Amino acid sequence: MEKSCIQKIARYGLGAFLMVAGIGHLTFARKEFQAQVPDWVPISKDDTVVYSGFAEIALGGALILANAKHRATVGKIAAAFFVAVFPGNIAQYTAHRDGFGLDSDGKRLARLFFQPVLVAWALKSTSKRK
Repeated sequence: MEKSCIQKIARYGLGAFLMVAGIGHLTFARKEFQAQVPDWVPISKDDTVVYSGFAEIALGGALILANAKHRATVGKIAAAFFVAVFPGNIAQYTAHRDGFGLDSDGKRLARLFFQPVLVAWALKSTSKRK
């Protein structure tokens, strides 16, 4: 059973956020997301954005639809995903690439501190009751 209504709202919110971001990867924000792909990724920036978009849509759906038995596992997978894409945020900062209104080093640096919030959000919104 979920800890609270707040935890459920947080989980649904994160799921919706991921699904909208994933749709953005495939459509309206595709170019913006390419600014976050590090140069060392061995496939094209566009392919990377498309594949990560599919992953975000799937993760968002899983966060919303997972039954109580699997929620904590899905939360850990989402947290791992946020850790895995963090190098993209670092690449955007170090390469001074604009995207999503992050048009200064200060804004790009501030963005780096949001990633741990996403990790915590994924874990806390899916943790089992103790």
